[in-house]
Amino acid sequence: METLSNPALEILEPLPVSTAVLPPEPLQKISKQSIRTSLKASTLDGIFAAIFTSITSGVLLTNFLLRLGASPIEIGMLSSLPMLVNLLQPIGAYIAERTTSRHLYCLWIYGPARLIWLILLLGIGWFSWSHPNPHQLVSLTLGLLFLSHIVGALGSSSWLSWMTALVPHRLRGRYFGRRNSAASLTILIGVPLLGFAVSAWPGGTIEGYGLILLLGVVAGLVSLSCQFFMVDVNPQFPTATALASSKPEGFPALDPATLECQSTKVSILKDSNFLRFLLYFGLWTFAVNLSAPFFNLYLLDNLALDLTWVTIYASLTSGANLLMLLFWGKLADRLGNRPLLLLVGILVAVTPLFWVGAGADPVSRWLWLPLIHLLTGGTWAAIDLCSNNIQMEVAPVEHPSTYFAIAAAVAGVCGALGTTAGGELAQLAPIGGLPGLFALSAGVRLLALFPLVFVREPRSQSVVHVLQNLLGGKQRAALVQAVGITHSAQ
Repeated sequence: METLSNPALEILEPLPVSTAVLPPEPLQKISKQSIRTSLKASTLDGIFAAIFTSITSGVLLTNFLLRLGASPIEIGMLSSLPMLVNLLQPIGAYIAERTTSRHLYCLWIYGPARLIWLILLLGIGWFSWSHPNPHQLVSLTLGLLFLSHIVGALGSSSWLSWMTALVPHRLRGRYFGRRNSAASLTILIGVPLLGFAVSAWPGGTIEGYGLILLLGVVAGLVSLSCQFFMVDVNPQFPTATALASSKPEGFPALDPATLECQSTKVSILKDSNFLRFLLYFGLWTFAVNLSAPFFNLYLLDNLALDLTWVTIYASLTSGANLLMLLFWGKLADRLGNRPLLLLVGILVAVTPLFWVGAGADPVSRWLWLPLIHLLTGGTWAAIDLCSNNIQMEVAPVEHPSTYFAIAAAVAGVCGALGTTAGGELAQLAPIGGLPGLFALSAGVRLLALFPLVFVREPRSQSVVHVLQNLLGGKQRAALVQAVGITHSAQ
């Protein structure tokens, strides 16, 4: 699953209050011990949620649908449907901001979203008993996937706002790095074991998936129980104290009444920095999803590899993700999220080109494909981590849920369009099938990075400054001359 993570340093120059880009710190009334307990509980929540997610998405669900005879367009819907329902996130943010408990809101949202999958368990039992048309089970699976993510989309921005209030600003990179590393380790160990269980189940792969699906729902409910040990946050609590504590040096002091007045004047449509981020985020999500949902399809269908091989490759991705998350988290805290998104984004952009040369021969199976998955896991650790954290940086401290929801909605629509376009383009003869689609995606990914050059992130170093520190001597001088235009744009 190219799934997903991360976390900021001295601000380069103070930004006007009207742009409201200051990241919120935890509320001062929350004790340090309570924060430590909450973050430990959140880590356990992430571990069990990773089990649920790895079973209800990714290679295991893709293989399940392929065994039922799903088409490439239906496989593409596995990615497009969850992204499309992100259009509902602004509605979820509107509702969440009018509640008095982040915890209860998330519980009542994610509980039903995970219990819905029990219906598929009944459907698998019905399929095994009466042997109907397999496509009926495909339609049921996609319908439940759509319904589950509709409900879940209403809670995403609230959960992110909850974590924004609990995780100290200067520890976000390290904490989310550790949290995501724990989740990646779970996937690294769990997915191959689950894949083996599905393949080896005496009743066949369909019944085998039903068995692990029950395990996934139980793990999803356990993850929600971990949230009972996290400090609850009331969205109605005034944020002036949090804003004052996170204000950079030299920032004018404002009283709560002034802050409230100014926050009502702030419009997302007038926040040019956030609009530039939305442009990047939407284009990048579209470009990534032109090809990302079809890598597992390429392995299982075009190359006809066994599920065991594919789950091993997925574990390599998780392993590389696990090893690199802590590194990227510390680096993001020191340098900022934006320079990592730009520099690592170039590697992520060209990665689809490496798939063009992959085949089913022994060299590809034992060397080339493992290297691709290791590179993917290591680089996406930075992208997932910094993509989440830069949203916390550019969103205002007042009602950040609205900003998070709009960003998710834009990304969801663009991602769904990318997946749909990818499924259609892959079937066009001039494109050359999935290999041609992979090459096209690489070019679009590179173009999508351009708007990020103009995004300003508080407490972030410029890309040129980062590269100057990494290089020296003649290489540094040549680099500065080569990227002078980029530097001036920043």
